[in-house]
Amino acid sequence: MEAGKRSINDIFNGNKILEIPFYQRAYVWDTPQWERFLADMEYVSHNNTPYFLGSIILKQQMTDSQQSVGDKRTVIDGQQRLTTLAIFFKVLSLKIQDPYPSNLFRLPMQKHEIALLHNHNDVTAFNRVLNLSEESTLPEEDSVTLAYTYFAENIDIEKLNYRTILNNIMFVGIDLGVNEDEQQIFDTINSLGVKLTTAELLKNYFFGRDDIQLYKDYWQNVFEKDAETKEFWDTEILAGRLRRYFIDLFFYSFLQIKIQDSALNVSAEDKDEFMKVEGLFESYKKFIKKYAVDKFLLIEEIKGYSNIFRHNFDAEVIDRDLSDSNSAERINALIFGLENTTLIPYVLFILKNVPDEQERSKIFSYLESYIMRRMVCHASTKNYNRLFSEQLISNNILTKDDLKIYIDKRSDKVNYIPSDSDLRKGFHESKLINKQTAGILYLIESKIRNRAKHSTALLGLKHYSLEHLMPKKWENHWGTLEHEQARAVRNKTLLTLGNLTIITGALNSSIRDEGWNVKLNGKGSYGGLKRYAAGLDTFDACLNLPIWDEKAIEQRADFLYGEAVKIWADV
Repeated sequence: MEAGKRSINDIFNGNKILEIPFYQRAYVWDTPQWERFLADMEYVSHNNTPYFLGSIILKQQMTDSQQSVGDKRTVIDGQQRLTTLAIFFKVLSLKIQDPYPSNLFRLPMQKHEIALLHNHNDVTAFNRVLNLSEESTLPEEDSVTLAYTYFAENIDIEKLNYRTILNNIMFVGIDLGVNEDEQQIFDTINSLGVKLTTAELLKNYFFGRDDIQLYKDYWQNVFEKDAETKEFWDTEILAGRLRRYFIDLFFYSFLQIKIQDSALNVSAEDKDEFMKVEGLFESYKKFIKKYAVDKFLLIEEIKGYSNIFRHNFDAEVIDRDLSDSNSAERINALIFGLENTTLIPYVLFILKNVPDEQERSKIFSYLESYIMRRMVCHASTKNYNRLFSEQLISNNILTKDDLKIYIDKRSDKVNYIPSDSDLRKGFHESKLINKQTAGILYLIESKIRNRAKHSTALLGLKHYSLEHLMPKKWENHWGTLEHEQARAVRNKTLLTLGNLTIITGALNSSIRDEGWNVKLNGKGSYGGLKRYAAGLDTFDACLNLPIWDEKAIEQRADFLYGEAVKIWADV
């Protein structure tokens, strides 16, 4: 890796071709950027002062010894600036009738071919602009043509001196060798603020400049067909402590399914490596090369799985009323509402390989029981990744009965499903984080809610907040307890599920720690629980209680357990 100060002549010199790769998106600069750029060029021309135009990162490509071009580099970062420079100098050349500024972006030894090779997004428009022999009106409205039109209409040649500009524009240039580790390179780029997803790297890996139709059929029409499609795959969610894009979640999940294929005989050591979220692009490259995977067959399979993913996974499920049917919708609530993204590979595997809807519903019902029982009991999730990314897939578990048998036979009990007695204990004793507690109460509510008697629909999970009925700061308004043991019991009990409810709006801080009567009815203009929890079947009966104490908390825990054991019964 070489880094240092670079001028335009350093970047475009002699026989060097710069190629914008497949993963780079289209040229996107618009009027605000063009205005600032032109104003800066006028300032440089007038003051003859150095002008820093950001970083340019280039990676050396392997070239054939018989090619006439001996230096070919991939533009990792800087395509927006380089494209703008080329268009700006082209317009300036046309206006002053001097080809020199524009010829900087051409190969002098190759009949003045364009030295900046755009990818499929902009190649036609960019080449048309750079090949103009005179100023012309171009009616198209792509960004490249609009940039040309802006400069054609706004450049004042009296305010610009191209030689001064060329002498003063500087970049921080980073040149990468052909054999340097790509993952390390892209991690470095990310630290500079350039986001490259695993999918963008894979796109560049799967397709070359001669694979345009293949790219259109198996990538563009799948992941980039229109704005709605791009928006779906660009959805960003929280997965553990990381924020990840849908498209990266998909490629991770697909790889987990693929490496369990017994015909490929992927080693246990490689499975462990490929299961890591970090270095996913490198995992794909190693998997394809080491196990002689046909790239074309792989992208065919990716297309099939991606269509299933697109039509079944929905992070917006937490925005709307949740169905009470045992469907992929409720699994989505577990995945995206309760951050169980480790479920995705196995759920995708089921969606692909279990055509019978009734059987899928049975599997999803059991999965919900399994996850929620363990959540109530505060069971560890540390083995979920291996269970849902490897074990259930490699053992081809495709029926609810097989799933139940597999879980029941786990001798290590790491993946056990809690019994009814475990579940009851969980409702009375578990102290969970707010997100889990709200999710448990919401999923019970969505099942037991008598929709016919309510005038308003159940809201989405994200629209509810969690409220402690007896507050943590109970000493001021909830009476005194003489014995330390009684105080300890109360402090422990008020953290359990029986003392918590979901409500449609957070209580005002002035009544949150008040006594039971004030919390129920509110104070002044501030509403209480009767306003914000009315109509919730998981709490409605409690609104008529004259007092709220440890006994009431215990009774509500029993009520919640009784409903939960019916909902999550299939054990």
